[in-house]
Amino acid sequence: MKVILLIVLSASVIGCVPQKAATPTKSVTPTWRGFKKETLPSGWQMSDKGILTHTKGGGDIVTDKQYQDFILELDWKISEGGNSGIFFHVSEDHDYVWLGGPEMQVLDNIAHQDAMKPETSAGANYALHAPCKDVTNPVGEWNHVKLVVDGSHVEHWLNGTKLLEYELWSEDWKARVAASKFKDMPPYGLGKTGHIALQDHGDIVSFRNIQITSLD
Repeated sequence: MKVILLIVLSASVIGCVPQKAATPTKSVTPTWRGFKKETLPSGWQMSDKGILTHTKGGGDIVTDKQYQDFILELDWKISEGGNSGIFFHVSEDHDYVWLGGPEMQVLDNIAHQDAMKPETSAGANYALHAPCKDVTNPVGEWNHVKLVVDGSHVEHWLNGTKLLEYELWSEDWKARVAASKFKDMPPYGLGKTGHIALQDHGDIVSFRNIQITSLD
């Protein structure tokens, strides 16, 4: 009887301890507008199938909302010889998206000259970290991105392969920036929140299945 009572009391005490409920994460489809603009430029078109395509002109575009820690997943398809990019922690206090926001390179690795250098090839943390290998699909086919930004830790995934990872704001980060084309851009990569941006590099590029899961 005493044993049974002890078990009951123990269960009651455990039940009274506040338990932290797991907060389910929810992926959202972002809305887009031009960088420092209120609407989506005419050079970018959203099809009725949810495919966002840059055709000609219009400039870079950004998400309406800003994100700190998140997982971004999307598919991209580039034209022959094409170049574009995915930026994060972008601030509209700067004149260009690339003045502050790190970039995951989008590229035709066969025909574009940037592929001659691993650190500027598809999937790279542009000019700073090279992917471990080329896993891009041929031009005209879709490539699946997963970009993880969790505090200072960032991972670039492409077509199911983790290409690279790095730590923002670390001594290694600062050393790489100082030795790169960004050396005269003191704020480069130092932001802790901001917009996600897609680049108008003058080439035709399409994005689809864009989902953002906040980790905040």
